[in-house]
Amino acid sequence: MDQFNSKNYTIYANFLNKLAKDLTIFYYSKLNRTFKVSNKLKGKGYDPVTTSDKAFEKFIRSKIKNKFPDHQIVGEEFGHKKTNSDFTWVIDPIDGTRSFVIGNPTWSNLISLNYKGNPILGLANFPVLKKYYINHSDKAAYVVDNGKRKKITVNKKVSFKDVKVSAAFHGWLSLDRQKKIPQILKLMQFPCSDALSYSHLAEGRVDIVIQCSNKIWDIHPIIPIVKAAGGYLTTWDNKDAVNAGNILVSSNKTIHNKFLKLLIINISVKKKVDYKVHFLTYLEYCCF
Repeated sequence: MDQFNSKNYTIYANFLNKLAKDLTIFYYSKLNRTFKVSNKLKGKGYDPVTTSDKAFEKFIRSKIKNKFPDHQIVGEEFGHKKTNSDFTWVIDPIDGTRSFVIGNPTWSNLISLNYKGNPILGLANFPVLKKYYINHSDKAAYVVDNGKRKKITVNKKVSFKDVKVSAAFHGWLSLDRQKKIPQILKLMQFPCSDALSYSHLAEGRVDIVIQCSNKIWDIHPIIPIVKAAGGYLTTWDNKDAVNAGNILVSSNKTIHNKFLKLLIINISVKKKVDYKVHFLTYLEYCCF
């Protein structure tokens, strides 16, 4: 089986840095034009996928296959390429497809490298914003904005009364349940823009991000970036964020625990979040 040690970070980080630049070039040269949209849910809701989602994923898969042909790949649009490798790449070709469809520039390409199921490197690339977020180790995260690299850290000193909250419940929580968390609702003063909100937390711009129903490709690329910047991530019921589902991300442990308490006590969901669905998808490609 493959082995990973700290020296490997440089190899994979260099690959992701180049891939971020290649993805932005690919977007402007091939995809910044008319695209087709279809609905994955076919009338039972709205979950858009575009021809650009599929083109991006094919492009990313080809780059990974050329450089690391033995590695596994899991992508939102084309499923799982299984091998015997302990390394797995997890891809969300366009995180924020709704934003992409209406021309909102906050969409991104998300990619993580997992070793034995644990996300060790992440990339959140924003082609239109011309910047990307990446970690180079478990203790160093960066934003590269218009070619200029800057190390980023969360705002560790923020207190509960001064916390900046970015949250989105996406219709998952009924109004009755939302009324049970008035403290959180009052603090929800900043927009939630998919991976950009998580990235802003890693950069110290916001202090709490709360989102519902994340799939593994939504959250795995974010985990190593936020952790390397000093942040905390769990599910709402304080399980490992690799399980995906409902996610709480915080800039320090004190406010994380306070928000967890509010969520656990006031939203004791009778209809449990189906972590099993998310986790089985996750287990499917992990080599245990």
